[in-house]
Amino acid sequence: MKNIMKILRTKLGLTQADLAQQCGVVRQTINCIENDKYDPTLELAFKIAKVLNSRIDEVFMYE
Repeated sequence: MKNIMKILRTKLGLTQADLAQQCGVVRQTINCIENDKYDPTLELAFKIAKVLNSRIDEVFMYE
């Protein structure tokens, strides 16, 4: 699953650590998702989208 998390995160001026803290995960989890090494759970995907002020289908794209 592809995503544009990094683009949205940097537009908001958030670091990986900031996003991780607001989503209740560690920074490494955000890094792995951004680099397509890990697909988030549905719950985490919704949390990420909410923090990034976006809809889940704007952040994540199923190939």
